[in-house]
Amino acid sequence: MSGMEEMLTQRAIAALAHWDLPEQVPELIKYRENAVFKVELTWGDPAALRLHRPAYHSQAALASELAFMAYLRDRGLAVPQPIPAANGALLVAFGDGPYHADLIGWIDGEPLGETGVPLVQEGRDLQAIFRSIGRELALLHGAADAFRQPVGFERPAWDADGLLGEAPFWGRFWDCAVLSAEDQAYLTALRATLTARLAAIAPGLDYGLIHADIVRENIFVRKGTVAFIDFDDCGFGFRLFDLATALLRNRREPSYPALRQALLEGYAAVRPQAEVDFVHLPLFLLLRALTYIGWAAARPDLADNAARLKRYVADVRALAADLGV
Repeated sequence: MSGMEEMLTQRAIAALAHWDLPEQVPELIKYRENAVFKVELTWGDPAALRLHRPAYHSQAALASELAFMAYLRDRGLAVPQPIPAANGALLVAFGDGPYHADLIGWIDGEPLGETGVPLVQEGRDLQAIFRSIGRELALLHGAADAFRQPVGFERPAWDADGLLGEAPFWGRFWDCAVLSAEDQAYLTALRATLTARLAAIAPGLDYGLIHADIVRENIFVRKGTVAFIDFDDCGFGFRLFDLATALLRNRREPSYPALRQALLEGYAAVRPQAEVDFVHLPLFLLLRALTYIGWAAARPDLADNAARLKRYVADVRALAADLGV
């Protein structure tokens, strides 16, 4: 066990004390924005303990995420169930940070796939899976429209400012020292063009609470349906942003046109009023691709970050060409 893993594990053990669970050594299963551990509940079921990255979200925002997830679960959606601590709170603060932790129910199934790796075709009906993704996204958006936000509800905005403003939520994609001067100039000009284009259509687009990170790793495939995990970036945004996120990293799949069609059909079957917005999906694929540049630019210590950014810029240029900008 590395020094970092040992430190995180000790922190997880301290957090677990708030749930009065059996003595155990949590198993670290993911460490990126948050540290996620697999733990065992008193009755033997697995659960996920999340130690939140300090300073990424406020305490109010973390509590709001859990309130939204609990509401969606109560509405019958396949999302993790927040598990209250011994004092009844869904979010606990502990340690000198203070650090924040929550405990959520385990979601059975397997991730749809891994970014950068071709989707597994054998034994899977991918079109049916993508149709289910579209349907579940539509159900999530419909439930979100009926959500009564509690006092103090706070989540980030993936609106025009959150995507293209002076301080986008995932970072200033045009202002990255790792990029060449040519790429920075290109992205600066593209930002101005897209700001004008988005402003012209934004008032008529479906907008509300969204998941905001429907990537392969956060889509769990189960018998006949799918479930969504990781609401860490959920917030207020254009519903097309969720659809674009679900599709963006699948564009190189041989069956992408059919997968895209299946996802949109599944979505429109539940929210037929959204079909009028689908014409703008290419714009949101590009907007989503830009956020990844900002995300990587804000994390210069990532392994192979220069190569990663080069790929991201190439993706943006290709999507911009498809859009004709």
